[in-house]
Amino acid sequence: MSFDTCKDVWVFIECFEGTPKNVGLELLGQGRKLAEGLGQQLCAVVIGKDVEQGILLTENDYVFVTNGSCTEGTIYGDQNHAPNGDAEVRTSGVWSLWKNIAAQDPSFGHPEKFCSDISRTNWESATVTTLDDRIIPYITNISQRDPRTGKVVTGGIVSCQDSKWLLSWTINRQGQFKAQDKDEICVWVYSLFTDVPGDYVKKPMRACTGKEITEEWLYHLGIPEDQIEELAENHANCTPTMMPYITAFFMPRRAGDRPDVIPDGCVNAAFLGQFAETPRDTIFTTEYSVRTAMEAVYGLCGVDRGVPEVWGSVYDIRELLDSTVKLMDGRSPLEMKLPMPLEALKKPILRKIDKTVVGKLLRDHGVLKDWMV
Repeated sequence: MSFDTCKDVWVFIECFEGTPKNVGLELLGQGRKLAEGLGQQLCAVVIGKDVEQGILLTENDYVFVTNGSCTEGTIYGDQNHAPNGDAEVRTSGVWSLWKNIAAQDPSFGHPEKFCSDISRTNWESATVTTLDDRIIPYITNISQRDPRTGKVVTGGIVSCQDSKWLLSWTINRQGQFKAQDKDEICVWVYSLFTDVPGDYVKKPMRACTGKEITEEWLYHLGIPEDQIEELAENHANCTPTMMPYITAFFMPRRAGDRPDVIPDGCVNAAFLGQFAETPRDTIFTTEYSVRTAMEAVYGLCGVDRGVPEVWGSVYDIRELLDSTVKLMDGRSPLEMKLPMPLEALKKPILRKIDKTVVGKLLRDHGVLKDWMV
């Protein structure tokens, strides 16, 4: 039989008590090299009793794991159904995967710190789509611009300060989707308190249908109450979304609860994403995920390329001064009253430094003001 009639490279691996024998794994590694050299596919046949389904790996394979996910287990409702009960649930198993990996070694982190208490990590949002121009004037009254112009609309989040749900909403530049009708507006609505009855709808957001969430939003837009139900029923469509783990990465943790991107001793496995540990950076950004991926690929594959540095704002006195003033709603920390006799010493000291480089720095960042000296 000529080689031309053969297809692929086959490796037969024997298992004992569900575990592949080492010699089989060694053959698998050599088989991969042979298959690559011949331009053929590698096929493995696993022989044994009670063999679990999985992917056999060799020392020649690289494994990049996204451990944990904020959107895992997302539950979708619709206009007439709340996101609970028999609602659609989308899951990928990433938390289970991380738990299985972490059980093998402490250096792989502690996923239970992040995914064990959904009462503290859940969060709900909804997409309200207006179907005509009936609701538009009320939006324009708040945003001071027509949302159908294709330009910036709210320019950020609009918070309803008197909302028991602490309801917020925003409208990005329209249209957001290719198939979106030019007269439709997509509004993103969310609540921080999903377990508190609303102001118009006397139910928690998590128990509300899409229509009821729209009613609560319309109430806070200032629409007359005798029009709210009809507008929510016939002039908008809402899809509510419950995300059980959306704030999981903010849960209290200690060093080691998130694994390093490349744990000590790992030569062909790395972790990616918001639940991998990388120095000095802050989670909740796209940059964080991208940086972990770059560290993983460059580190395992030996790529001689630098990962972009994290902006060192924590060490920049200018940023710290700006942040302090913003944290105090524009007030200077020097406006705080000090206990005597320190308060009596404040003005003479400020006069001393006012004409110095330090004084200029404090003035440039709103800390030192004219009336203080």
